Amino acid sequence: MNRSETDIERFLEAIAVETGAAHNTLDAYRRDLTAFAEGLDGRSLAGATSQDISDHLADLARRGFAASSQARKLSALRRFYRFLHAEGDRSDDPSGRIARPKRVRPLPKILSEEEVDRLIETARAGAERADLSPRKAIKALRTHALLELLYATGMRVSELVSLPATASRPREPMLLVKGKGGRERLVPLTDSACRAMLRFRQAVEALPALARSRHLFPADSDSGHLTRQAFARDLKDAAVAAGIQPSRVSPHVLRHAFASHLLQNGADLRVVQQLLGHADIGTTEIYTHVLAERLARLVGEHHPLAESAA
Repeated sequence: MNRSETDIERFLEAIAVETGAAHNTLDAYRRDLTAFAEGLDGRSLAGATSQDISDHLADLARRGFAASSQARKLSALRRFYRFLHAEGDRSDDPSGRIARPKRVRPLPKILSEEEVDRLIETARAGAERADLSPRKAIKALRTHALLELLYATGMRVSELVSLPATASRPREPMLLVKGKGGRERLVPLTDSACRAMLRFRQAVEALPALARSRHLFPADSDSGHLTRQAFARDLKDAAVAAGIQPSRVSPHVLRHAFASHLLQNGADLRVVQQLLGHADIGTTEIYTHVLAERLARLVGEHHPLAESAA
């Protein structure tokens, strides 16, 4: 056993005793430390430099490791070198000056305006069918109302499914939404969203068992309202009916579409922040990146100079 292997085993024994780390955790540390040692060209781990660690992280990035994976491997190195420093094997910690790899926030997936229109129109047509059983008719009306409300307001799915029955006030153009931390906000409703919501409530009120519910979208669940999971399943079915790949559609994707389409059509970022219920405008700014990426793609695909450069 060489010096690096000995140091790794000492380190693993120490953290196993001190923290009771699981076997999987110890195996992960061993793999990460061994992989780093293999890139040191025969030098021991105890003699590695900050540059060695930086080079190792750069190599991981070139090989396609995600920033989260790089950060986990850096965490293993930091813990190892803190151990060597505490044991007196090193006078410094070479990992201490290494910045944590920045995790790139993925851009949200969205649907085009045409796709959202098709999705809602398909749900509306389904809700107007006269050949459905009472159970299927209620479900179709509910799906249409949920889609209209979600795209009209950009609500979080948890906010949407838990709306109170009092939300369906006739001819009321605004909806009071209770968001994270109990914060309330007013969001405007489109005429089509109001109509879809009222049609669903009229159908519900004709059924005594559902009409007594205090929720806008009642269901036989622990909460008394439709669950997020049930709505997600219904939404996948609606996507299939509309000819859209179901993997591309979820309640959160429609929330993203709401925000992106507003900005695309000239809405102010602060207004979109308020409608979404974001406490920090930095969270809302991700949608400006979506718009920028879309514009760049359009230029790349259609600008004559871009074509000639290809």
